[in-house]
Amino acid sequence: MEALQKSMQNTPPKASSHAMWWGTLGTVRPFPNFNSEKDARDIQTALESKDSDVNTLVRILTNRNNAQRQSIAESYRNLTQKELCPALKKAVSGGLEQLMLGLMMTPSQFDAHRLRQTMEGIGTDEESLLAVLCTKSPQQLKDATIAYKQEFGRYLENDLISETSKDFTKLVLAILKKEELNSKEMVDYQLIDQDVKALNDAVNGKKKDPAPWIQVLTMRDSNHLNRVLSRLEDLRGETVDKTVQSHFSGDLRLGFRTLVVSIPSIPLFLAQRLHSNIKKGSLVQGILISHSEEDLLCVRIEYRRLTNTSLYSTLQKEYKGEMQQALLALCRSEDL
Repeated sequence: MEALQKSMQNTPPKASSHAMWWGTLGTVRPFPNFNSEKDARDIQTALESKDSDVNTLVRILTNRNNAQRQSIAESYRNLTQKELCPALKKAVSGGLEQLMLGLMMTPSQFDAHRLRQTMEGIGTDEESLLAVLCTKSPQQLKDATIAYKQEFGRYLENDLISETSKDFTKLVLAILKKEELNSKEMVDYQLIDQDVKALNDAVNGKKKDPAPWIQVLTMRDSNHLNRVLSRLEDLRGETVDKTVQSHFSGDLRLGFRTLVVSIPSIPLFLAQRLHSNIKKGSLVQGILISHSEEDLLCVRIEYRRLTNTSLYSTLQKEYKGEMQQALLALCRSEDL
């Protein structure tokens, strides 16, 4: 284990033009020559070894994509007549347990669990709730809603209503059910003008009206909204974020700020969250697992631009042992 860690620390893999051959913006790709039966046998051996061979568990599960991990779980069930996740819980603990179990969930299950975590315990973590909702597509949110009911026997919409209040409730429900109603085939300049006017008028009166902001920000696609927000900034002579801070308050302000920051670039938004919360293992795991097959390469690029340090090197510095091994495998390579 020490030799492997030392090797990873001294010679991290380098990002190169090869990444572009993958045809994806994710970092975790299908493992070549994949054999679920062999992986299941290797995992069984690792679990049955004295003190468990955690290194092998991490190496296999972080180097297979989600579909392959689901196949491994099925092969393990056929091989042992047992479920893999309970066995993993016995072998690892703490943050590493959370990471390994997260890897074994389907993407929609993982999103559902992340949403549930933001509402468990005393009080709701509105910032984390918004971070999940605002970085998922309409289809991903529909899938997460279905998975939430299957996993917890509860309706996500009802939980959001009970955990939020007033206009903030309207906002999170609108994000959850967001439908991009504008045409994506062409630039609708008339609708852009209408949306800019609606947003501006809503904050010009003595009584601020959040309804147009909720409607526009949750019912348009990102390309349209980027044009709207840019025009609004030109009209008002200030950033949209400043407009939101000046005219709204509380959780509603947090929600609007999250939207206007994430709409132009979700990878940049996630890079900022990682930079501000790099020591929070649960948050880091959530982003890396959730985006490892989607757009983590883009997040890495934005993190490098933002901090002048690679995400890989930062994780290498902040985490140790098998947790470091797992996070670096998801991050995949250095960015020079």
